[in-house]
Amino acid sequence: KNELIQELFKKIDYLGNGKIRWDDFCTYMQLEYKEKEESISRSKQVAFVLPGSTVTMCHGEPMVRICYSPNGTVVTIREDGTAFYWTPELQLKKRKMQERPVNRKPKWATDFITMPQFNKLIIGTREIQFYEFSSLDPYCQIGALETIPLKLDYSYKGPDECVILFGDAQGCVNIILMEMVGETLMWKKSPKVENVPSVAIENVVLSPSVRFIRWKVHDDWVNEFQVRYFASTSTVISTSNHELTALVITAWDQTVFSVYKGVKTFDFCNKHRLLVTGGLDRLIRTWNPYVPRKPTGTLKGHSAPIFYLCISSEDNRIFSVSTDNMVKIWGIHDQSCLFQAHPKASLICGEMTACLYSSSVRALYVATDSISQLCLKTPPPQGHLVMSHREPVLCCGYSEELHQVVSCSEQSVVKVWDCDTGTQVFEFGNAHGFSAISCLTFDSKGRLITGGRDGSLKAWNFNNGQCLKIFREGESHKVCDCAYLTVNRKYVMSVGWDRRIHVYPQRSGHKDDILCMALCPPTLLATGSHDGEVLVWNMVSGHLQCHILTISVLSILFMRTQLLNTGHMAAACMVSSGARYIHFWNVLNGGQLLASFEASRLKRQITKMALSKQENWLYVADEVGYISVFEIDAYALVPDQQQTAPKVNYWRGHVGSITLQVITAEEVLLTSSVDCTVRLWSIHGEFITFGQADRWSIHTPSSWQHPTAPHEVLIDPLSMPASLPLKSGHQVSVENSLDTEKDANKADDRNPPLPSLSISDSDIENAVNNACYPTEPGKLRHEIFKHTNKLLNHGGDKVYHSLKYFDIVDTSTISPSPDLHAGIKPL
Repeated sequence: KNELIQELFKKIDYLGNGKIRWDDFCTYMQLEYKEKEESISRSKQVAFVLPGSTVTMCHGEPMVRICYSPNGTVVTIREDGTAFYWTPELQLKKRKMQERPVNRKPKWATDFITMPQFNKLIIGTREIQFYEFSSLDPYCQIGALETIPLKLDYSYKGPDECVILFGDAQGCVNIILMEMVGETLMWKKSPKVENVPSVAIENVVLSPSVRFIRWKVHDDWVNEFQVRYFASTSTVISTSNHELTALVITAWDQTVFSVYKGVKTFDFCNKHRLLVTGGLDRLIRTWNPYVPRKPTGTLKGHSAPIFYLCISSEDNRIFSVSTDNMVKIWGIHDQSCLFQAHPKASLICGEMTACLYSSSVRALYVATDSISQLCLKTPPPQGHLVMSHREPVLCCGYSEELHQVVSCSEQSVVKVWDCDTGTQVFEFGNAHGFSAISCLTFDSKGRLITGGRDGSLKAWNFNNGQCLKIFREGESHKVCDCAYLTVNRKYVMSVGWDRRIHVYPQRSGHKDDILCMALCPPTLLATGSHDGEVLVWNMVSGHLQCHILTISVLSILFMRTQLLNTGHMAAACMVSSGARYIHFWNVLNGGQLLASFEASRLKRQITKMALSKQENWLYVADEVGYISVFEIDAYALVPDQQQTAPKVNYWRGHVGSITLQVITAEEVLLTSSVDCTVRLWSIHGEFITFGQADRWSIHTPSSWQHPTAPHEVLIDPLSMPASLPLKSGHQVSVENSLDTEKDANKADDRNPPLPSLSISDSDIENAVNNACYPTEPGKLRHEIFKHTNKLLNHGGDKVYHSLKYFDIVDTSTISPSPDLHAGIKPL
């Protein structure tokens, strides 16, 4: 057990860190089961050979049915009674038309069925006619039926016993149980009618070896639908388009299935205890044959009524054909579509009249104006050869780390085998898309490196199919071989048809999404990723200057003045933002942490940072719209500084996540937010404005919106002080009162005082009174705020609330009513 746990640990710890996290374990399991599911799907892959083979028929009546005889003959009969015998490859063997007297109208065939055990063929017309199967000569017929037999079926019950049943136009199911069939069919000696020996159904019933059963099952005729006898359960199943009696299973009692728009076709499999139905509503329903109340599943995908259904118990598949000539193959267990053949691909055209799937030849026969055959794709027989792959294997290798064998095939399938037992452990496909895998190797940690014919080179955790890295994207030149090399650093080498030797450092770059970057010309570039990794690069050499691990980084800044100040230990200082915290790093000293402090007042995620022109102030924005200003010109000059940078000012600029930028030329701060607004602020936090119709100027402070604050900021709950109750005459500060700290007082001595951005009740009242709203007599003053546009996320009103009201003006004269009939012509 310990060995299994250690083996599992090695599979998850593909980086060789000696530890794993919970999300690493979850990712491994998720990818492993996903690839196992795809492997099972690949094992179920099935397809027809497209286009199918088609034989064009001469003009004539449509086919009524297709039957497959055990001797390998495909039989089709037209409505006019013309019979065709075909080979399984649709080569015509025999054709014969029925001979009729000149003075008699032709009898139309409604259905037919074969009796292979007795070498007979049964055709339903106005009578039930028996023919010799080999010669198609008339043998005898049963006449004087109450109605026309519309659907026929036959079943062999045992030596010299059989069942013949048919459905008629009155919705009745008729069953003829025959014993001693050889003697019973001596009706050939009966008197002839139209040169065919005939016997009335009344005389048939009188025979001691015949039992005739007839009962009313459906309230509609059994036409274009089915009636079948299943010897495995000794039941009769019949269908009609009557919804209340759409399908009826009859044994000792009746089980009635009610289906919307009736059932046109069905099939039953006793092995899987499965009943499938299809009809005009284009849905395939699966049923438990003993539970008629509700189907166990519904297969959706056809866009036309279902014409034919067949269950292949050997392959665990369901074949379905719709009236638009669409053919689909479904899996029984997962009830998913495995394959579909569009009419444009199968070249089946015309109105469909008959279908048959033969499990013997693994082919589907479809009759329209022509007859077509769709054969399933089957792998070539390999005798007793045990195959490891379904396609040619191009390379294989052995992992000493996990004692496993890895093999790769031409269809880009990778299989993992246990070297001790030879059992397949894992499999994943589409490693290089549709391109073959031409070579493989392993690195020192046991990771798999593969090269493809498309020129791509990839690294894998082959135990769950996770692609760890792509060294090279797919190109036109094939990779012929690859190797792993360690020379001071770890490299992966590849060669191929491009006549070059490619060397890739195995460890370079980020492992997660890169979220931000910062430049420090002319040499330094810093990038931060979602997993908290910060990499500082030398842009001249391309080498990694510094590697820092922290939490998720959304913003990075370089302090260029610190880079020039070589007298301090923070000779190259970089600032990074994580969740709530600001970190100061020395990038020239291997990424040493100089200082860190919490910058978000409400302990929210920091989204953006910006520096003033002199780099003495740091502007920090968080995800709820607060902007904080810190003085950092004398901060983080020594390592391990525990104090927090002095906070100069802060205010609420937006109600959502913020990005910001300092416009040094105008000494203003530009902010934008997910609340759909862009705003300008002075560097001291005074609200200028942006985007409104009134004329304003950055250089004219009197045109600014200050001291007014954005309305949605005022009403947002996060703008209100948690400790101050709102009372009459009490001031509501948008930036909330600053903490009286000694460091802040010292900062005030070095810098001019910043104006306080505070709003009193009188200011709000004046702003409301001066707002440009039309006169609205009879409305309260506070209702004016209902007309302001607000976001839906913050309790805003609907769009129509922003419409203006207008008073209805009294008119002195009333215009005459228009003549509605003017200019309209009478019908």
